[in-house]
Order: sequence, then C-alpha cells, then structure tokens
Amino acid sequence: MAKFTFVGGIHPYDGKDLSKDKPIRDILPEGEVVYPLSQHIGAPARAVVAKGDRVLAGQKIAESAGFVSVPVYASVSGTVKAIEPRRVVTGDMVMSIILDNDTRYESVDFAPGAPPEEMAREEIIECIRQAGIVGMGGAGFPTHVKLSPKEPGKIDYVIVNCAECEPYLTSDYRRMLEEPEKLVGGLKILLRLFENAHGILAVEDNKPDCIELLKRLTREETGISVKALKTKYPQGAERQLIYASTGRKINSSMLPADVGCVVNNVDTVVAVYRAIVEGRPLIERIVTVTGDAVARPQNFRVRIGTSYSELIRAAGGFKGEPEKVICGGPMMGFAMFDLNVPTTKTSTALLALTKDEVSAMEPGPCINCGRCVEACPGRVIPSRLADYAERFDEEAFLENNGMECCECGCCSFICPAKRPLTQEIKSMRKLLLAKRKK
Repeated sequence: MAKFTFVGGIHPYDGKDLSKDKPIRDILPEGEVVYPLSQHIGAPARAVVAKGDRVLAGQKIAESAGFVSVPVYASVSGTVKAIEPRRVVTGDMVMSIILDNDTRYESVDFAPGAPPEEMAREEIIECIRQAGIVGMGGAGFPTHVKLSPKEPGKIDYVIVNCAECEPYLTSDYRRMLEEPEKLVGGLKILLRLFENAHGILAVEDNKPDCIELLKRLTREETGISVKALKTKYPQGAERQLIYASTGRKINSSMLPADVGCVVNNVDTVVAVYRAIVEGRPLIERIVTVTGDAVARPQNFRVRIGTSYSELIRAAGGFKGEPEKVICGGPMMGFAMFDLNVPTTKTSTALLALTKDEVSAMEPGPCINCGRCVEACPGRVIPSRLADYAERFDEEAFLENNGMECCECGCCSFICPAKRPLTQEIKSMRKLLLAKRKK
C-alpha cells in the first residue's frame, strides 16, 4: 500500500480544472438574506431579534440553545423582515430570520481579544463558540464541542483536512493558496488547546503548490508537519484521513478523539483564526460555483444567507439549461430542486451539469464482479448490504457491518451494473439510526 493513503477508493474525473485557477472573488447579496436557525448539528439557535429591528453585519441575531448549538450572526445590515419557516437546500422548512438587505453593508466594530498566547484554554473555546463556528466541510458539527474532549491531554494529533478529495470543489485549494498564513495561524491556536498534540496539514498530492507553500510556512514549526496524501477519493473522509495521516483506525461507534485525534476542515480552521485574532464571528465562507453548465466557474467569498440564485448570476448564469444542479460535489452532494434557497455555514459548492448521467442509467442485476468490495474504504460488502436493505433485513444488515458504511458513493460509482448501492444502504442506515434514537 502506498504511503499516506488507505485501502479502497476510486479515481473519478475531478473537474477541478474548471475553477482551480480562479482567485477568490468577493460578492455581496442584493436581495433579502435568509438565516436558518438550524445550520448545525444540535439544537437550533434562538432568535434574539424581532420583526422591524435594524441590525448590522456581525451582530448576533440568534443565540445558542444549548451546549451542542451555536449562535447565528447577520452578514449584512438591514431590517428584520420576518421570522418564519423557509425552505432550505434539503427541502425542509426551517425556522429562519429574514433580513431586508439595505445594501449599505454597515458593520459592527470587530474587536479582537487578548493575544492567543495569553488566553486560557477555556477562553479560546468560549470565543470559538460565541463566534458561531461549525464544521464547514459539510457536517456542521459545532467546533467548540469537537474541541472539548473528555481528556484533552490524550489528544496526540490535530489534523487539518486539506485533502479536498470531492470532485469539482476548489474552495479549500484557493483558501490555502491565498490565505495560508491564516490557516497555519488557526492550527497554531488549536494546538494551544492540546498540550501533547502535533499538528498535521494533510494535503492530497495533486496540490503540489499548496504542499510547497505550507511546508515553507511551517519550516520553523517543530510541532506542525505537512503530509502529502495519495490523490484518491474519499481521501478526505474522516476515517480515511486519520488512517492515512496517523495509521490509527476508527469505526462508526468511535469518535476521532478515541484514537487521540481532532480533525477540522480548512475553512473551519481559518474561521477559528479570524474569531480569535480578528474578533470576527462566522458570517462568510468560500463557495465554489462550477460545472460544465456554468458560464464562468468561480470561487466566491459569500455572505452567509445569500441565495444560491445570486451565486449563479455572479458566475455569468447558465450556458444552457442544466439537467442537474447539485449542492456540494457529485459524490456526497445532493440534487437541488430550487435555487431560491439560502447558503449556510455548511455550503461548500454549487455544481451545475449539462447531463444527468445518473438518471439516465438503467440498473441491472449484480454480476458478482467484486468491484464494489475492492473500492469500499469501509471494508464491507456493498452488494450484499444493498440486498439486505432492499429486503429490509435489519438483522443481516447489522451482522454484516452495515453501519460501517460512510456513504461515500464509491460502490455506486464503480458498479458496472449501475446498481444504486449507496442509496439503498443509506436508506437502511437512516432507518436504523432513527430506531436507535427512539
């Protein structure tokens, strides 16, 4: 096995050439801005403003409703138009604060606190919580919770997920190239929370310019190393990233902290830097707008709450009517039904494709070729699990380690019979997880 990788995985067309050479461009929303109160795993935030209130960019408009919860901040100035349910990218109706954007973009004064080296561990974590920072790679888990393991002294590695293995996405790549000092600075802040930890910047080797730049910036940092990972999907998945970077293994019943690791996304680490050093809450993020149906693929610095329709307009619109629009990447993202929904803290990309190849596929019977088993990074047998899922055989599904599936999509991608293996397994996992909660 090659160094710094994992068993299994696939090599799909990455599509990164469409946007990787496009520098980050700032855009400002023009229409109303919508802030769902649930942009994270855990309890939804509680509104602290009312209809008719005028707010400024950077002002808290919703407070956290518990330990596993974070506040929400306005990203523009304007007047609260309503607090009501609004549709989000998943199709759900979520209670949201709607702001009538006055297009002045007036902001509160951001006041940084004490230098990080003078702050206690608890102060840094509280600052991160108050800034509303969550996992910005897509999961949305509150960052302050992740940084609060029961035994912080047993954390050996703080890993920054710089892999960006999802096809088409280049937002992390541009962030690493354009703001590497903030990335390294954010990692150094996180290392202050774990006295025995070593920092790892884990980058796929298809980004040699980022690897060289980060190595140069950390040359004098004995507590930080840059690791070049083999380019392969899903190299950036948490379990695979930890194994490739440290050789340690976790399963579905474990947390990274159980093997002495903490993992954070590039944008999340930069957000930590900005919260601690600049005193800025999380009100913006980088979003890749790309695909062969987009006129001018681009990486945008987006104010959270901006409508996806505005992002498409800023990218020059569509060349022609796309057959499929995806929130996120083609492997882990999901199809969008409407562009008039807001971006959130976890919005990574908008992908528009001229052809919907998946819908055009005609699934056939399994030919027992074993390709799904070879590709599966979770080391399960996807074809068998999908059969159990189709028959709702929960006992057999569990006995064959169905909960170890990370829903990466490798099996569906590689299957010559075009069976929707991931979708079948994912449905069964959701059903079993719902029963566990009951």
